[in-house]
Amino acid sequence: MAAKKTLKVRQTGSPIRRPQDQRATLVGLGLNKIGRVRELEDTPSVRGMISKVAHMVEIVEE
Repeated sequence: MAAKKTLKVRQTGSPIRRPQDQRATLVGLGLNKIGRVRELEDTPSVRGMISKVAHMVEIVEE
């Protein structure tokens, strides 16, 4: 079975003074503090969540 593709995502911005839906998206991605890194499955839903909060996160190159 082939290995699943993953993305490493780092939070770079603060959710303070952001809309509630953007805060909820960060929590859904498993991020809640600046500098935290999560390894997530590369699916269309995760890509959509990342694009919604693209100004607060970055994809880490391995």
